Formats: sequence, C-alpha cells, structure tokens
Amino acid sequence: MTKENDQLIETIDENGNKITFELFDIVEVDEQEYALLLPTESQAGEEDEIVLMRLSKDGEDYIFETIDDDAEFEKVAAYVESLEDEIEDED
Repeated sequence: MTKENDQLIETIDENGNKITFELFDIVEVDEQEYALLLPTESQAGEEDEIVLMRLSKDGEDYIFETIDDDAEFEKVAAYVESLEDEIEDED
C-alpha cells in the first residue's frame, strides 16, 4: 500500500459531527474503488482503525460513501486484510 500524505477528507457522521480523516490508500475490488481512511489526530479518543468508504466519481470530484451492504463491506475488508498479510510476509 502507498501512503499519500496530507490528503484530508472531512465527513459528517450520523449525529452531524464533522470528522476528519487522512486518505491512507485507495484499493479496487470488483472494479469498484474504495478509500482506506485513518482518523486524524484531531479526532482524540477515536480508535486508530482504518475506515472503509466506497468511492464514486462526480465529474472530477470523488464522493465518499458509506458501505451499507454487509456482504460488500466484508468482501472489501477481507481484501484489505489479505494485503496486510502480504506486507507482513515480506518483512
């Protein structure tokens, strides 16, 4: 995975709170792109775990969407875990 620095993404949660993430990587699963996001330091108290969001394009802009389908989420999560396993095996 490549790390892309200083790419911050702001989203609004279900309670109307603004959350800022750093874009860690973009992966493609079944011809659909997904963003791997990490909470920024400003999100104190949040667990430091990767958040997965579906990417759609609107012209030149990307739209970050929540993955509501459990099967789709599990498929993407399994793919990301397999990438992590490959990286660990290389070390």
